[in-house]
Amino acid sequence: MVDRLNGVSVFVEAVEAGGFAAAAQRLNLSRSAVGKSIARLEERLGARLFHRTTRSQALTEDGQVFYERCLRALAEIREGEALLDSGRRDVSGRLRVTMPALFGRVCVAPLLLRLAAQHPALELELNFNDRRVDLIEEGYDLAIRNGTLESDMNLITRRVALQRMTVCAAPAYLREHGAPLTLAALADHQAILYGRSGHPRSWLFPVQSGPAIEIMPPSRFIFDSLDAVADAAVAGAGLAWMPCWLVAERVRRGELIRVLTEHPGLVFDVHALWPRAPVQPLRVRAAIDLLATNLSRLMSNEVGL
Repeated sequence: MVDRLNGVSVFVEAVEAGGFAAAAQRLNLSRSAVGKSIARLEERLGARLFHRTTRSQALTEDGQVFYERCLRALAEIREGEALLDSGRRDVSGRLRVTMPALFGRVCVAPLLLRLAAQHPALELELNFNDRRVDLIEEGYDLAIRNGTLESDMNLITRRVALQRMTVCAAPAYLREHGAPLTLAALADHQAILYGRSGHPRSWLFPVQSGPAIEIMPPSRFIFDSLDAVADAAVAGAGLAWMPCWLVAERVRRGELIRVLTEHPGLVFDVHALWPRAPVQPLRVRAAIDLLATNLSRLMSNEVGL
């Protein structure tokens, strides 16, 4: 039976990573070792699993059938591990978490590292990526996401924090251009916008009833990094609409000043998402509980700017 399992995990990793080279990087193996492992598996099965070219590998029809069966088998193994895990007091095993790059690095990762320090048998694999990762297809235990979620019956969600937005500018910019006193006055200012693929994100301001007010202020600057937006704001390039957690320390140091404070910033939900399963692994439950308690407290402190 052990021989039958040899190469299966490497095969599944190669499929999910999109190629032998990417799988080798994930598994900390050489590309040659991955290729040889899959070749031995194909020889044992008597079937070719991949169409190989010099640049890519694609599943054959047999490979697709075998991959689907392997996924079912691995799911059963994970469920068995979860059943055992739920009976233990120690948090252990590998926890794979995906999260937005900057928010994850600044807010989430330090808390998960604290959890790992408390539980030496816990391993962390953290993915910092702003794309929407498919948790089930890519094998993640947990995801942290900001904003509105799409409905997915295969996932369970829990709100773990609130993220409030605010408008800031450097003292030098405000001395030269003055501070906007109304939302309409934003049209007379320069803004630093956050966007991806050349599509800037509008600034949103809540109202008591109805949809939020959406404003696209004039701008010469569109950055795809919130860190870069904050740095440009400190340099006096214009107004910026940013999360409170990102600008809190800069505001405390006097590098940025909040404006339009009479217009409360829009609040986005921060959610934890994880695959639906009969039993939730202890490591996943511990991470969610830690984030719900501590991340919420952290975000509340920053909202109080």
